[in-house]
Amino acid sequence: MQTQTEILSKAREFVKQELATDSSGHDWWHIYRVTSTAIKLAQAENADAFVCELAALLHDIADEKLNESKTAGMQKVKTWLQENAVAETAVEHILEIIGTMSFNGGNNKPMQTLEGRIVQDADRLDALGAIGIGRTFAYAGWKGHLMHNPELAVRENMTSEEYRNSGGTAINHFYEKLLKLKNLMNTAHGRKLAEERHAFMETFLNQFYQEWEAEV
Repeated sequence: MQTQTEILSKAREFVKQELATDSSGHDWWHIYRVTSTAIKLAQAENADAFVCELAALLHDIADEKLNESKTAGMQKVKTWLQENAVAETAVEHILEIIGTMSFNGGNNKPMQTLEGRIVQDADRLDALGAIGIGRTFAYAGWKGHLMHNPELAVRENMTSEEYRNSGGTAINHFYEKLLKLKNLMNTAHGRKLAEERHAFMETFLNQFYQEWEAEV
């Protein structure tokens, strides 16, 4: 029987291998940051540290952006958990977290457990601040989207399909998702961290627009 420490070590190696060449902003270093934040939030909130860490490590293995479908991605995670003899209750919990945590155009249902709320906050924090800005432009380039088009309106009230599949720009993504996250944080510590990162993004956008119009 593997210990929790051994399972987490194997998960780290598995994820490093799977996401080593990703250039969409969902690479190993994104996982590293989210996992580090999830561990800290779990400590602050007295949550199940093992579930939080393992769910954070594996969450983008199932991402439908990186798989044929959400179902295929979730099965990939489930297979890995079962092959590594993770307890069935933990498997169910982790799959529930990963299957629910995506922003999904604002159409996702609320997280059902403290651990889910923690991992979701950790993932959302990595979409904010300086790192969030960098990841936004990396993802736009990966998708072939424009950096900015002032004539392209921000999309509101998108369905899940529209959020995933229709075009957009890097700057519009701030309004369609990133600037909404501060008010969607689940935990007190997550909200505190989100405030500072949100303010940094607003400062960036103000500077961006001034430079765009050659005002500075």
